[in-house]
Amino acid sequence: MPTVKQAFLYGLFFSSITVLFWGMLPIALKLSGDFSDPITLTWLRFSVAAILLGLWQWQRGKLSEFTSLSKKDWLRLFAAGTFLIINYTSFAWSLNFLLPGSAQLSFQVAPLFLALGGLFFLKESINWQQWLCFVGIGLGMLVFFHPIFAQGSQGSIWIGFAIIQLSAAAWSMYALLQKSLFKRLAPTNILLAIYVYALVVMLPFSSPSELFEMSPNEIWIAAFCCLNTVVAYGAFAQAMRYWQTVQVSASIALTPVMAFILTELCVAFGWWANSISSSHADILSLFGMLIVVASAINVQLISARVQRKAALLANPQP
Repeated sequence: MPTVKQAFLYGLFFSSITVLFWGMLPIALKLSGDFSDPITLTWLRFSVAAILLGLWQWQRGKLSEFTSLSKKDWLRLFAAGTFLIINYTSFAWSLNFLLPGSAQLSFQVAPLFLALGGLFFLKESINWQQWLCFVGIGLGMLVFFHPIFAQGSQGSIWIGFAIIQLSAAAWSMYALLQKSLFKRLAPTNILLAIYVYALVVMLPFSSPSELFEMSPNEIWIAAFCCLNTVVAYGAFAQAMRYWQTVQVSASIALTPVMAFILTELCVAFGWWANSISSSHADILSLFGMLIVVASAINVQLISARVQRKAALLANPQP
């Protein structure tokens, strides 16, 4: 059993790994757009993750959980898989129009979609402080993208922004369906079933033959995209073991900042100059990013406080 200090350090390490890999992912996905379409690359990512996670769960003897699922559980599992496929594919597609940091920042609207889903489907409530944070996320994005308003050719960026909203909404539906399955399946088995489902249903729409035409550098980029899924989600799961959910969620909100920094580093060192360009964000744009990140972190903190208060009211101390 780790000490409090060790638990904090372990949680910090695994959360940092998650933020780093999720910050690098949109850069790798943008580079992959030069040699693979979003559907084929997403199919490849799911396939590799399915094989690795399937072997891991089989070795641990955890596959027997699936025998207890009802028809309704399987339908919810397939629905969750469909939404996650949309999330992965549309996020990769959006990078044809947006820079990596901008895409990650735009995705921070996901907590709003998740809260609205909880409001309409799970009858959960949203207090005024959470609404204020959601307004802050929206205003922060407007401030961050303010240079676009002065440009004449802003249509493609708004297309990318709209695609990101689709991705965030799909992810929120996936998260709500996943939450409804937690009593029947472990999170790792939920992901395994979704990966296998995606491997099968996406195959007719993908072009695996184009993967055999990749150059050595392109193979490395595709391999990184595949392993990123396993490493990032593995580190995320480990972080949840040592930190409270709200701590991990708040740290994950820093992912857009990491993506922005990594993008600017690529530009500074001249890496992939044909694909990666600077956002040329000014002070006001950076202030908008700060508002979005601070609001996203506050949503997690407020939600945790509301949950603790509700738990105390439900189980009052004698």
